[in-house]
Formats: sequence, structure tokens, C-alpha cells
Amino acid sequence: MKKLLLLLLVGFIVVLVYAQSKNTITVKGSDTMVILAQRWAEIYMSKNPTTTIQVTGGGSGTGISALINGTTDIANSSRPLKPSEREKLKQRFGSLGVEVKVAKDGLSIYLHETNPVKELTLQQIRDIYTGKITNWKEVGGNDAKIILYGRENNSGTYVYFKDEVLNGADFVSTMQSLPGTAAVVNAVSKDKNGIGFGGAAYGKGIKYCAVKVDNQSPAYEPTEENIRSGKYPISRFLYMYLRNKPTGAVKEYIDWILSAEGQEIVAKVGYFPVK
Repeated sequence: MKKLLLLLLVGFIVVLVYAQSKNTITVKGSDTMVILAQRWAEIYMSKNPTTTIQVTGGGSGTGISALINGTTDIANSSRPLKPSEREKLKQRFGSLGVEVKVAKDGLSIYLHETNPVKELTLQQIRDIYTGKITNWKEVGGNDAKIILYGRENNSGTYVYFKDEVLNGADFVSTMQSLPGTAAVVNAVSKDKNGIGFGGAAYGKGIKYCAVKVDNQSPAYEPTEENIRSGKYPISRFLYMYLRNKPTGAVKEYIDWILSAEGQEIVAKVGYFPVK
């Protein structure tokens, strides 16, 4: 009986030690970053079997809310934290949060592959998404109604587009709001009169519209060279946010993401390294 109890005790200790050796990191937020975040997690876990990384999307706002509520370790975001969100972190955790720039993205304008329009100015894009321009013929295209696709308001891409492209103006009410960038791309790929916006890594089955600052400026597509040089006019960073300075397994993971190996994955997915 004593021997059995001893064996059970040893077994319990082994299980406890193993459980303690397993590190679980939760990552939540930006749908723009989901493909990249999942690839990072898969490769990192294959090299570090004692670490489990759980990745979910839902939008930048959802991830940031989870960070504030204490239900995720890392919030992925395609926009910077708002002052109100930093204040909530400070009230709850005594910290304004820690920002880590992990990749760079060209916020792309998607068109159907058969659309004859090749380029748009920022003003034309603004006028399309605020409802001032409603027909493709107004920007050199076919005589057809423009069908707008975009993201839901909890999306960092939605917020960034509204702030930086629309200059804070409201989206026209006829825009169809979709739950993820992949859904926007899918919709545009099936709609010859459609237009959408989202991350550069998602551009499959559509064509990118070249963008220019104004009528006197050259137009640029969201290529790595144009984004790195700053020529493409709608570029942004992609972020990971934490409540406090990372330690332990989370720090090791962030350090790996910023390493040459982690940044190589950024390029393979279709975004652009920060280093």
C-alpha cells in the first residue's frame, strides 16, 4: 500500500512539473494579422514544444478589449492604441501598455481583376467611401455603380482607413461591412464593380489599385519597395500590445518575432519586416 501511494505521489509530481513547464501564451485581435500570427505561432511551437500559443482574431478592438479585461496576454492591432484605451489600462493595471511594432503593411485598395481603373488619388478614394463618387465612369471606369466593401467598426483597419484616408469623415451608409479582410477580398473578387480595402498579404484573386497623393503625383502599388521607401501613401505599422514589459515566455516569443527568423516569416506571409 505504501509503495502504491509512493508511486502515485511520484506520478503526481511528474505531472505537476510537466504542467508547470508548459507555457501558454494567448494572442487575440487584428484579423489583418491572423495569418501572420498563426504562422509565427506554428513555427515557434515546433521549435519550443513546452510553449503553447493560442491565436484568435475578432478585430483589433476585440483584442485590445481583451488586453484591458485581462483575458489575453498579447493584443494584435493594425492601429495604435487610443488614449482612452491607454487610460483604461492605467486605471486597471497601472500601466499605459507596451507597444511593439512587429511588421509593416501597405493598406491596399482592392479592385476586381477586370476593372479598367488602374489608379486612384487619395481624394478619389475618400470621395468614393464617403459617397461623393458613386459611378466608376467618374474615375475613368465603366458606366456602373460602385459597390463598396469594408470592415466592421471594431476593426483596426476600419479605424485606420477612417482616420488616415477619410480624414475622420464617416463611411457612406451603403458600404457593406464584412467581418474580416479575407471576406472583403472574396467579395471584390466576385463583384466586377466592387472596391475594398485591407492588408497587402490578402490580395489573392483581385488586383491592387495604384494610389497617388494627388493628380500631380505618380501612382504606386503596395509593393515592398514602395512601402519601405515611403512612396506608397497608405502605409502603416502592425502592432502587438502588452499590459506590461514582457517577461518569461512572452518576452522570449516577442524577441523571436523581432529576430531575423521571425521577420523572415513576415516577408513570406506578404507583409514587410520592421528591420
